[in-house]
Amino acid sequence: MKAVILVGGFGTRMRPLTLSKPKPLVEFANKPMILHQIEALKAVGVNEVILAINYQPQVMLSFLEEHELKLGVKITCSQEIEALGTAGPLALAREKLLEEPDKPFFVLNSDITCEYPLKEMIEFHKTHGEEASIMVTQVDEPSKYGVVVLDEDTGRVKKFVEKPTVFVGNKINAGIYILNTTILNQIPLQPTSLERDIFPLIANEGKLHAMVLRGFWMDIGHPKDYLTGVTLYLDHLWRNFPSALAKGPNIIGNVLIDKTAEIGEGCLLGPDVVVGPDCVLQSGVRLSRCTLMKGVRVNSSAHVSGSIIGWHCTIGQSAQVTSIAVLGEDVHVSDTLYLNGVAVLPHKEIRSHYTKPEIVM
Repeated sequence: MKAVILVGGFGTRMRPLTLSKPKPLVEFANKPMILHQIEALKAVGVNEVILAINYQPQVMLSFLEEHELKLGVKITCSQEIEALGTAGPLALAREKLLEEPDKPFFVLNSDITCEYPLKEMIEFHKTHGEEASIMVTQVDEPSKYGVVVLDEDTGRVKKFVEKPTVFVGNKINAGIYILNTTILNQIPLQPTSLERDIFPLIANEGKLHAMVLRGFWMDIGHPKDYLTGVTLYLDHLWRNFPSALAKGPNIIGNVLIDKTAEIGEGCLLGPDVVVGPDCVLQSGVRLSRCTLMKGVRVNSSAHVSGSIIGWHCTIGQSAQVTSIAVLGEDVHVSDTLYLNGVAVLPHKEIRSHYTKPEIVM
């Protein structure tokens, strides 16, 4: 079975992190985002993953080449010359997908995290026997999204309603699909949207069904949502794989610490904290609802909350970084500074306070 992951473009919503790495290679809970998805696909029998990409394809391939053998999955790139939306990349990869004309294939948006109930989705697709299946998730505020209206008994999709002003349902597209290869006949090789152009046509023919996702889901393509996604993922680990999480008197709630990290005396970590490889926390550090990428050093008595700290950054003694601050790679914050909601470009040295959100060039 094959799968297409829609990698997309420049990752502007996750800058400054994506100035150093393509977004799918940015770590989420100490593992590149895209590896979470490839491992889930491998577990249900996918043996080839096609990355639909139009930005830094060689960087992606160079990274993933080392994982091909380990994962036992063939990984190739389908490079777009221009942005083709969410459907156009399938037309571009048509020849590869038609190598298995009688087998359906997965399509995933690379920005999402969830429990990936892909085995259940394969069975769901086989059961209804139609052309396409989409996964939907229930949300509390459907007016912020495009809503999928479906027959609750059969799962057949009736229609799509974009940001409804009156309640029509609370299920939204979760960005995971299984499609029969016959759908490729309906997709032109030009910028085209699955959600706006293709799925409504299939729904009108009664050939589109939706499976409701159980468990957590989050689009992690924005720093605020990334941090929310980490909270949900760590809760998933606590419920299903509690041994993966850190334990001890200095731990509050769910905390994930790489085995190579060094934690000093008197630190207090949690809740919802990820500490990456080769990080060093000096004594008295306080971390809450934050992610530290590889090689971050936090000096004594510093406090990081609600923020993402990029690779090989240094947080000075008694400094405070808070309120969805995002530090790019190799940023060095001097002692006793206060950073509130800033986005700092890579390779900067910060020597003054920033009391309100702004971009530090």
